[in-house]
Amino acid sequence: MKSQIAVSVLACTSAAFAHTIFQRVHVNGVDQGYLKGVRHPTYNGPITDVTSNDIICNGGPNPLVTPYPTDIIDIPAGAKAAIQYNNVLQPNGYNPSNSADPVDPSHKGPVMVYMAKVPSALQTDVTGLGWFKVFEDGYDGTNWGVDRMVANHGVVNFTIPSCIPSGNYFLRAEIIALHGASSYPG
Repeated sequence: MKSQIAVSVLACTSAAFAHTIFQRVHVNGVDQGYLKGVRHPTYNGPITDVTSNDIICNGGPNPLVTPYPTDIIDIPAGAKAAIQYNNVLQPNGYNPSNSADPVDPSHKGPVMVYMAKVPSALQTDVTGLGWFKVFEDGYDGTNWGVDRMVANHGVVNFTIPSCIPSGNYFLRAEIIALHGASSYPG
């Protein structure tokens, strides 16, 4: 049974004060291509108002590039998947000469991945969806999920749950950088 998942947003869409962009999806170890199936902005600025709808799939200070991609990435339920972040749009992936790639290492916090079942993976409306978490990498007592993501050159590995029914889904990657969380409304 296959689930058809469209990657709908960049990483950091709902990040508080992080500067990075979700740019690639990997399925069972195979890179699906630069920005393939990924709705992305041109700017890596954070969404700092956690009460805004922009936190769902970006917008506001980081408008998404339109028209949206029409690529749909097929990911089987139970597959090994990965998302890849870089701090600027860069088709060649991780840049070791940039100390802030994939994100400034001071931007500590958790990394999460959510999915929402949708009638069409190409729909544009992202409000009111039933998002559910499929992955979280938080604090382990020593390091944050962001630390592990940085050490892995921007790649975050996770497994699509085997119980996900076939269908169309959005996949949303999120980083919450906690260095700015003490100020309202972040």
